[in-house]
Amino acid sequence: MSNARNAVMDKFGNSMVALFHRIALFGIGAATIWAAGVTFVTVFMQSHASIGDLLLLFIYLEIGAMVGIYFETNHMPVRFLLYIAITALTRHMVDIMSHSPININEMIAVAVSTLLISISVLIVRYTSARFPSKSDDMGA
Repeated sequence: MSNARNAVMDKFGNSMVALFHRIALFGIGAATIWAAGVTFVTVFMQSHASIGDLLLLFIYLEIGAMVGIYFETNHMPVRFLLYIAITALTRHMVDIMSHSPININEMIAVAVSTLLISISVLIVRYTSARFPSKSDDMGA
């Protein structure tokens, strides 16, 4: 009797978690679309796009792709988080270089961070190719 009740509770709990994930994904997707739309409007109002604006749009694109993949596969694509981090650091590097005087210590720290995350991408890709999981259709 106890095992049957536990099975029902587990099924209910799993359903609630799945529902929460769906609602959260819709929210994140809607917020990403909204933020990208605001950025587009801002760029068009300025009559020019800076490299920082374009990199921000790439970040939104990666977030949208990550949400879509999670929606379809129920797996968090770690590589996309790393790509977002690299793009964000690149955007920050552009910001550092646009100010005078350039803070060389901050620039070196961002460059080293970008290199370390890039190495992480290589490690994740290598390990997902070498040791794929049974349910892994997308790589890592």
